[in-house]
Amino acid sequence: MNLSELIKKNRSYRRFKESERITAEQLKKWIELARYTASGRNMQPLKFLGSVDPETNAGIFPFLAWAGYLTWWKGPEEGERPVAYIVVMHDKSLSETRYCDDGIAIQSILLGAVEDGYGGCIIGSFNKGRVAHLLQLPDHLEILWILALGKPAETVVIEDIKNNDVKYWRDEKGIHHVPKRKLDELIFSIK
Repeated sequence: MNLSELIKKNRSYRRFKESERITAEQLKKWIELARYTASGRNMQPLKFLGSVDPETNAGIFPFLAWAGYLTWWKGPEEGERPVAYIVVMHDKSLSETRYCDDGIAIQSILLGAVEDGYGGCIIGSFNKGRVAHLLQLPDHLEILWILALGKPAETVVIEDIKNNDVKYWRDEKGIHHVPKRKLDELIFSIK
């Protein structure tokens, strides 16, 4: 896959084939991609905690919120849950700020996962205190995001926005539709 294909295939997947595992080595490979990404002032203040352990994953899962626009959906059922997580943290002992390091690093990790046939979802809505306690994190590590990872078990379709409605939705077949603004709406000017 070329870069354009990888980016288009890198969607927010929320249902996974739980029978298809991810190894610790795969997580390390994807996290290493984050190591090579740009960092404001080259401070590299991010730390990552990976989990492929079913027991740890089962502990994390109840503290996550899934798909805010799908208010009726409480998240993936058993058999469709993530098989791995990467907890993205800010090491406040290294730097007070993280600039946009987390976004760049996460994109790199997810593109690596997609290239290898997997996918993920960036989760920003979760109980930080409970997850930090579960994972026994020291105070200087602030959880920013949790990446839920696995082999996608759903179809995600990109379509043009209609009536300025940005809300994603699922149809009767369970296909996940994601409206995107047209390119002409994004470009203010090119001179």
